[in-house]
Amino acid sequence: MLDQAVILNSMRHIIDPDLGRDIVSLGFIKNLKIEGGDVSFTVELTTHACPVKDSFRTRCEEAVRALPGVTSVTVAMGAMERKERPGSGINTLENVNAVIAVSSCKGGVGKSTVAAHLARAMVREGLKVGLLDADVYGPSVPTLFGIHQPNVSMLNNMIQPIDVEGLKVMSLGFLLGDQPAVLRGPIVSGYITQILRQTGWGELDYLVIDMPPGTGDIQLTIVQQASLDGAIIVTTPQALSLVDVARGILMFEKVAVPVLGVVENMTSFQCRDCGSVHHPFGRGKSTLQERFGLQTLAELPIVPGVSDLARPDAGAEIEELARLAENVHRAIGKSRIETEARPEVSYADGYIHIKWPDGEEDDIPPYNLRCACPCAACVDEYTGQPLLDPNSIPRDIQPQSIQPLGNYAVSIAWSDGHSSGIFAWDFLRHFAQRLAQANA
Repeated sequence: MLDQAVILNSMRHIIDPDLGRDIVSLGFIKNLKIEGGDVSFTVELTTHACPVKDSFRTRCEEAVRALPGVTSVTVAMGAMERKERPGSGINTLENVNAVIAVSSCKGGVGKSTVAAHLARAMVREGLKVGLLDADVYGPSVPTLFGIHQPNVSMLNNMIQPIDVEGLKVMSLGFLLGDQPAVLRGPIVSGYITQILRQTGWGELDYLVIDMPPGTGDIQLTIVQQASLDGAIIVTTPQALSLVDVARGILMFEKVAVPVLGVVENMTSFQCRDCGSVHHPFGRGKSTLQERFGLQTLAELPIVPGVSDLARPDAGAEIEELARLAENVHRAIGKSRIETEARPEVSYADGYIHIKWPDGEEDDIPPYNLRCACPCAACVDEYTGQPLLDPNSIPRDIQPQSIQPLGNYAVSIAWSDGHSSGIFAWDFLRHFAQRLAQANA
């Protein structure tokens, strides 16, 4: 006899590849109805842009149709609604499924180009996407897309974004024109609030926000008002400042915005004559992952004409851009379902105590960990050589605060005033193992 338990059990073998659990225990199956031999239900995914959406639909249909007594199966695909942050109050984003900030801690790393190409890559997937250029000090979108005299219109007291080959675009540059934006903080915040609250985006799968570089008050205004679902940090190998990346991570974590990962821009180029791929600035991917535990979402090459987004097919030839979009979809999905067990960390009886999800536990002396701090103030970020003199660290040093950063790291502020240390969970586990071996 058909009942809900039988039907649900038939789909428990279908595993979400990113979350590592079956779609039934994750609660993806909604509105299950049985009418005789007719079965219908909705598979509610974490995002409309789930890369395995079609596979899930096919496998669910096949699993349920194979049950005795089933004559027809109707599977609808849906997605979770985004959760608004208290106090954001921006109803123009109520029909936007996900809002992503593309950020950098310094200028000149190609942040705006990455944001624009990410939005374009998502449009090529058939998604409804908006791009907001919120860099009031140097809006780049008008130049990137060749929109210098836009016809910005109003409808029902809402600013209407410009349509560029299916991508909805709005920039502070459209409102400010070519005049220099030498503005005081409160005026800048007013412009940003206006463009966030009064742009009529309509229904979108994604809104990509090109953030102003840095980690100051203007950036926090956007983060707090836009109800971000996640942030991407853009850097380059030659400008790979671990201090700056750390500042970006801490800014977003401070306001509970998950950092989805890092994009390394301008990592390589292909010689037109011999076809060889060169990395003129070295490679920073392993350094970022080791130091912060963050995923590298993409390593984007140097490609001639990459900043000319006026072409409808701009960026289509760069495979890494499609990979970036897919990795963002997956990262958003993982952030919406907190299924990954996190280590528990505390300070007691003179030790930093860590309880790992597998049940193992480690006790790390604060002095040893402080001396091993991997931040750029303690380790030369180019040579990897230690800069910190262990004799300068008090033997009785203690952690003043311990702050977990998502699923990837922990930030520790110490009693000697040092507070830029970010320790990836993998770093801590390997460090504890090496310490145990040395003391055995």
